[in-house]
Amino acid sequence: MRGGRAPLCLLLALQLCPPQVPARSQQCPSGTYTEDGECCASCPPGFGVAVPCGRTNTQCEPCAENRTFSAVSSALEPCRPCTPCAPSQPLAQPCTATHDTLCAPRCARGHYRPPAGNGTGPGRPCQPCRLCHEGYGAIRPCAPTQDAECQPCPQGFYSEERSAEAPCLPCQPSCGPGEVMIRACSRLSNTLCMEKDLQILKRAEGDPQKEPWQRQPVPGASAAPTASAASSEFMLPPPEDTGKDIIPVYCSILAAVVVGLLAYVAFKCWHTCRQKQQLAKARAGELGTAPEGEKLHSDSGVFLDTHSLQEPHQHGKAPRPEGRPYGALPPQRQEEVERLLETGGPGGDWRSLAARLGYGDEAIGTFARGQAPARTLLAAWAATEGATLEALCLALAAVGRQDVAERLAGPGDASSVV
Repeated sequence: MRGGRAPLCLLLALQLCPPQVPARSQQCPSGTYTEDGECCASCPPGFGVAVPCGRTNTQCEPCAENRTFSAVSSALEPCRPCTPCAPSQPLAQPCTATHDTLCAPRCARGHYRPPAGNGTGPGRPCQPCRLCHEGYGAIRPCAPTQDAECQPCPQGFYSEERSAEAPCLPCQPSCGPGEVMIRACSRLSNTLCMEKDLQILKRAEGDPQKEPWQRQPVPGASAAPTASAASSEFMLPPPEDTGKDIIPVYCSILAAVVVGLLAYVAFKCWHTCRQKQQLAKARAGELGTAPEGEKLHSDSGVFLDTHSLQEPHQHGKAPRPEGRPYGALPPQRQEEVERLLETGGPGGDWRSLAARLGYGDEAIGTFARGQAPARTLLAAWAATEGATLEALCLALAAVGRQDVAERLAGPGDASSVV
């Protein structure tokens, strides 16, 4: 009997005296404590935790406007960075110290949001809409959830702008009764009309054509007017006549400009042909040494001072060695040699050959400014003393271009020359 009363007494004691909960858990809103048992303070909204609660109490700091925010009261959460909106998504509410950025659910104008792959969910990021070019219209304009769809403008419609929304517009069917059609309607432009009776071309009916200086009689004047009366008879034309007579003046000026341009072009062609003839004579060895200051140019378009370019070869006045001149080489063989020198090779390019032939850095820089520097180099060298095929082959062999020397001499006599 006593064994059955013990549990009943224990149950009655628990109901009358419930267990005590520690007082600090009921009085601390944050639910966290320092190492000394002090309740940790919570940072209010707009403030974040700078130093977490531990050995010391919580230390808070304000969130930066438009950069960080904190929307809750916490003893652990720091300020969080604001969420940026996509460039194609408009801003509904800017970021504050207590609220994050709020982006508009709709895309900006000219953009659309493609749906998700399964047709559910918020969809993918905003995309720019397709632009319909000139001559095309939007049969389905750009919308927040769909891209634009373009088609060519049919007959009788046109489109003059690039747009993701504008459709093809109907053409003007015809011009008015007092107008003349300048340009018919097309896919790219509307019908263009112009008035028939423009003031610049219109002459009033019955209005005789007047001379620029018209002699008008002076009322009350005698048959033999004096010098002063005669001078007063010449009247300036009305302002409208000046506008009518200005068109022939413009035509005369335009004709003079055209004639001047033709004369300039003819002079340049003659001058160019004359210089090319001089260059051809120099290649053939018929021109000899050019006078001081004379300017020659090659087909590359670079003008050369033959006096300055020939200066390295003037020392000593050595006589021309026996052998074929370089100008006697066939044009096809010359072009092949120039091409090999410009493309380069194992030994060097045309610059190495120019230095070997005695040209300085300034002359080489002048050659390089042309479109065909190798042709300019060989044309200038051909006008100098001793410009023979044998001398050129020796220079090519010295710079390591044996392949060019063989092509220069030809397949039959390459070994004998080199």
